[in-house]
Amino acid sequence: MMQAFRNSAKPLIYIVTASFFLWLVLDLSGLTGGSGLLSQTRAGKVNGETIEARTYISLVQQAIEEQQRQSPARLGLEDIERIRDDVWEQVIQNTVLRREYTRRGITVSPEELAEIIRNVPPGQLQDRPEFQTDGQFDLGKYQRWLTSSVGIQFVPLLELQYRDEIMRSKLLRVVTADVYLSDPALWERYRDQSEMVKVGLVAILPRRAIPDSAVAVSDAEVEAYYKAHPDEFKRTPAAYLSFVALPRLADASDSAAALARARTIRQEILDGAPFAEVAQRESSDSVSAANGGDLGQFSRGSMVPAFDEAAFRLPLNTLSEPILSEFGYHLIEITSRKADTASGRHILIRVEPTGVHRDRLDAEADSLEALGAERMDPAALDTVARALNLPVARTTPVQKGSRVQLGLQVIPDAGTWAFQAKPGEISPVIETPFAYYLFRLDSAQTEQVPALGEVRLAVTIAVRDEKKVALARKLGEDYLKRVGEGSTMEQAANALGLPYRELGPFNRIQSPVPNAVLTGAAFGLPAGRMSGLLDTDDGMYVVKVLEKTPADTAAFQNDLDEFRGQMIRLARQERVRSYLDALRKAAVVVDQRASLFPTSAQAEEAAAGLPAQPPAY
Repeated sequence: MMQAFRNSAKPLIYIVTASFFLWLVLDLSGLTGGSGLLSQTRAGKVNGETIEARTYISLVQQAIEEQQRQSPARLGLEDIERIRDDVWEQVIQNTVLRREYTRRGITVSPEELAEIIRNVPPGQLQDRPEFQTDGQFDLGKYQRWLTSSVGIQFVPLLELQYRDEIMRSKLLRVVTADVYLSDPALWERYRDQSEMVKVGLVAILPRRAIPDSAVAVSDAEVEAYYKAHPDEFKRTPAAYLSFVALPRLADASDSAAALARARTIRQEILDGAPFAEVAQRESSDSVSAANGGDLGQFSRGSMVPAFDEAAFRLPLNTLSEPILSEFGYHLIEITSRKADTASGRHILIRVEPTGVHRDRLDAEADSLEALGAERMDPAALDTVARALNLPVARTTPVQKGSRVQLGLQVIPDAGTWAFQAKPGEISPVIETPFAYYLFRLDSAQTEQVPALGEVRLAVTIAVRDEKKVALARKLGEDYLKRVGEGSTMEQAANALGLPYRELGPFNRIQSPVPNAVLTGAAFGLPAGRMSGLLDTDDGMYVVKVLEKTPADTAAFQNDLDEFRGQMIRLARQERVRSYLDALRKAAVVVDQRASLFPTSAQAEEAAAGLPAQPPAY
């Protein structure tokens, strides 16, 4: 149950995986009595090539297990969903690359494979003790291992890994073989990095520069705009959820227990235990704990008030009494301090439910799970609410790809679960530091263009903004006229209530102006010249070059060889990125994964022989 689950620290992924594979075996075997969600046995297609469901699922499971090995934290539904998407993108890329290998006639010979396997050991093997001599990797030991009975079993796996790497390397060498930068092209890049300008800038942004009161919008204009721009108001899929929340906030007994623990830890250090070892073992601040509690250097005001006040009054190299902040109790030791900066370390003991209070909360959480979690019956949430005397509340509509937000609290996993669930389904128990939650998917909204009445205000604003552009253009012309009559840029801006700023010096690569049009004008105008009215997607602008420092041609010639090598490497990297992006965009992808990963409730429903229905999305 919930308590045993938490105490044993078993990650959520094991439960998700177990329920999924139970369903998978039953579904593919036909024991459920239906055709099964995976009767077509495919995850989708890429350029007409079928991606088998079992292959994709196996890759996902491998990626999940690898992620779980690397991270001590529990993987949530959001993490799992991200891994599934990442694996899918990798499958797409591998598929389109295989087609490119064939199209370009790229192959790998057995001799090439043998040479690389023999002389380029995988990174994960190089740190293994059996391949070390005097603390260094010993290639001879690795090569002898390859011929052993154990090593021979790994050779086919190494062949698969290296064949793909060699073919990809060959393909990318072909793709970048013609990358060349002439001296004029290099000069242009050097100039972009070295030429500096300082500008004066006036922004005429229609929404800000023109008040709403200056623009009249008729019903006819609203209706015409709505008919002409329906996609602007298209709503993304949304979920409507109800929930119950079982609070798990700490009480006075928990604070007393945390204080007692902090005092015990402090005494342990005073008795001679190394601070760093105790911090690594006990501190709830995982980032500093990994460094023995070390916080490095920090400035006055950068920490929460209670910590900050203590850090700048404690005697140096003295372990503090427990200091209470909003994060818990801190044991602080300041090792150096100068003016408004200090360096030190700390151990954080969080105030969280413990002892009898924790046992009571765990028992209630177990009841929450037993009575309603992961059910297909929508009434289960109401049963939980009555049994535990909890109110049923509703969330605001949850957009696909977003998280559930309840007041100031952002709830993990619930938004991901909502778009895997069916209407009426109950979520698993979702645990946060503040409460345990159960959610019910009440209804689902597909992507659609709402009726005009539902979005009339948004359409009205869009029409008003469009009309403001014309008025802003006239305001810009008035501004230019004032400057032409002798006002400075700043004077004319002040007279019309427009913002004026001076920016720079800056180069093209790190330009602070809002868009490329302005950057081009800033470096295209000679010093002292002002542009006309620049009409961009971001608004209208006037720019004047106040100072310009040209690139140094002598420095360019002196650094040319080194600069050429650097720029060619960057150009090749950009070519590879552009090439892979183009392959991905050109790929015809049919994504049929929606039904491959049922929730636990859906898996149990399938195992019980009920008709399998896909989620509402």
